[in-house]
Amino acid sequence: MTEHADVVVLGMGPGGEEVAGRLAQAGLDVVGIEGKLLGGECPYWGCVPSKMMIRAANLLAEARRIPGMAGSSTVSPDWAPLSRRIRDEATDDWNDQVAVDRFVGKGGRFVRGWGRLDGPGRVVVGDEVYEAGRAVVVAAGAKAWAAPIAGLAELRDIYWTNREAIETETVPSSLVVLGGGAVGVELGQVFARFGAEVSIVEGAPRLLASEEPESGALLHDVLGREGLSIHTGATVSGVRHDAEADRFVVELDGDTPVMGRRLLVCTGRRADLAALNVASIGVDETAHGLPVDGALRVTDGVWGVGDVTGVGGFTHVSMYQADICVRDILGGSPPPADYRALPRVTFTDPEIGSVGLTEAEARRGGIDVAVGHYPVPKSARGWIHKAGNEGFVKLVCDTGRDVLVGATSAGPAGGEVLAMLTLAVHAEVPVPVLRRMIYAYPTFHRAVEAALSDLVS
Repeated sequence: MTEHADVVVLGMGPGGEEVAGRLAQAGLDVVGIEGKLLGGECPYWGCVPSKMMIRAANLLAEARRIPGMAGSSTVSPDWAPLSRRIRDEATDDWNDQVAVDRFVGKGGRFVRGWGRLDGPGRVVVGDEVYEAGRAVVVAAGAKAWAAPIAGLAELRDIYWTNREAIETETVPSSLVVLGGGAVGVELGQVFARFGAEVSIVEGAPRLLASEEPESGALLHDVLGREGLSIHTGATVSGVRHDAEADRFVVELDGDTPVMGRRLLVCTGRRADLAALNVASIGVDETAHGLPVDGALRVTDGVWGVGDVTGVGGFTHVSMYQADICVRDILGGSPPPADYRALPRVTFTDPEIGSVGLTEAEARRGGIDVAVGHYPVPKSARGWIHKAGNEGFVKLVCDTGRDVLVGATSAGPAGGEVLAMLTLAVHAEVPVPVLRRMIYAYPTFHRAVEAALSDLVS
């Protein structure tokens, strides 16, 4: 059976839901297709529940810091209330049926199922075919990807990804995290603060390998002092499960195996382009993501939005792209997508906020670079904060244009301090203008003023 619509949206995560809802409100006949939960990864297994876990773990850490600040405190972590809250409150607030009703209320038609492309204007779901007269928007997201490590594929039914870690109702006595990127360090710190013995294994020379080296070094130090075992520059030769001892064994070349009752695999996320049948629209199924232009067009009549495009892996990117996509489909002339000032935050304690280029990326790009650096503990607010004040501000300046092209804000509320740095990079605010600003005292963001004074080539 074939049905017709103006627009078919394949995948209803944050970006897809935004596109579908806004186009339906604009009066177009929109079919939204989603195989699991409307809203995607973010509200059910990603941004929302993980930050609930992080908030709870941070409160535990703050309570444990009281003896050094204002007296004594005894804190016994209890995972059960947090687990119930994630299951009850998060799913209530982001309820799938509520989201479906909201979309249908805007005039859209919702289809539950896994869709695949069948040429530029056709999407197939089971035995049904949906033909789009105006646009197909692919917003199918990405899923956890396991590195090609010997023995790992055979353990898929028993190891954790972020989804199983979010859904667990108990804290394991020990946990091995494969991958020291944002998800690995965030969840590793959470489980350690709730009593698990946590080991993080990372193949790169440092944690958060795509960020500034200072960020990885800071987290390595903080997590080490919190009792996590950090293995960077590690080559994993194989993974197995010892059923008798009920533990995972991660074999390392030239080092002692790392063992834990649970194994959490955080080695990245990838879009499954083959499952989407992108070859039917002339796209290489082995590509990193859908190749989109500045208006998010893949080819005539097909747009791509969100993780499936391979640009970052953030809800805020999908929402940014969704706006451009909607305006383009409606016949507007949106400015092309611009990722120069793409912000990203790792929600550890301390938070690692960053925007734009790292120092190394800027130098590789041929930019004449000046770098400014200032430690948060030396700022007035950092000194007042005392326990838990670790962090720094680092600025990367293009001396030829005298503007910032990148920055990192690490420390308490690092992601919030990042806002002014994102604006500075995005709007190309001249460094002399930033220096003439008035910075409120005593705030964490005053460290930016000090880092500006430290800019040296």
